[in-house]
Amino acid sequence: MSRSGALDDVLARSGYLSKAERRYLTKIAWCPGISPFLLLAATMMVAFLSLYIVPRMSDLFKSLSANRGLPTVTVVVLSVSNFISGNVLWLLPLLIVVGLAMYVWLRTASGKLLLHKLLLRIPIAGQLIRNMGTAQLARSMSTLLSGGITVPDSWEISSQSINNLELRRRSQSVLPMIREGLGFTEALDKANWLPELALDMVGIGERSGSLREMLDEVANFYDSESEVRLEQLTTRLNR
Repeated sequence: MSRSGALDDVLARSGYLSKAERRYLTKIAWCPGISPFLLLAATMMVAFLSLYIVPRMSDLFKSLSANRGLPTVTVVVLSVSNFISGNVLWLLPLLIVVGLAMYVWLRTASGKLLLHKLLLRIPIAGQLIRNMGTAQLARSMSTLLSGGITVPDSWEISSQSINNLELRRRSQSVLPMIREGLGFTEALDKANWLPELALDMVGIGERSGSLREMLDEVANFYDSESEVRLEQLTTRLNR
């Protein structure tokens, strides 16, 4: 970042981005809908019902089914519960092995990339990730442009700050197109992940010669949008 010649500004903006990211993570961490404690408690409750309560009530259900047919949902629950309780000695080790394998694989480059692709497909959460990436990218690039760095070099540096690996991968196609003579806004459009409004704002800035100022506006706008999306996400998870 010191290449930009505006180290103070870069550090100030980096501090702002770090604070914003911590604020988002804190809100998500304190969301009751995704609390690790509640997830563990729910898992233990389901296991208790499946392995202890339902099998002990199966005789009652069988006597009822002798007189009249049980609802399909009840039959399915009984079948699943009986299967789990009858095979728990090998199902539990299998789940542990699969869980550990998934954990190790998700720490690899290909695993992280697939996970980040899937995150982008989640309603609200996917748009939140795009909004946060747009704000972060726009603010970083504006800072570099203000220090005299060219648009291609600013993009090359700023795109590395994107946390989502799939968005970062798509952004890597922009630089070759710019160097081949394609307009900056057109290259961004072909990357196919920036919001339409952000593209329009960048296009206006590029045509009017005020790209840096417009990138600041994009960053401010999508910071606010990220706050709104985060509130929507936590509200739905809390229901």
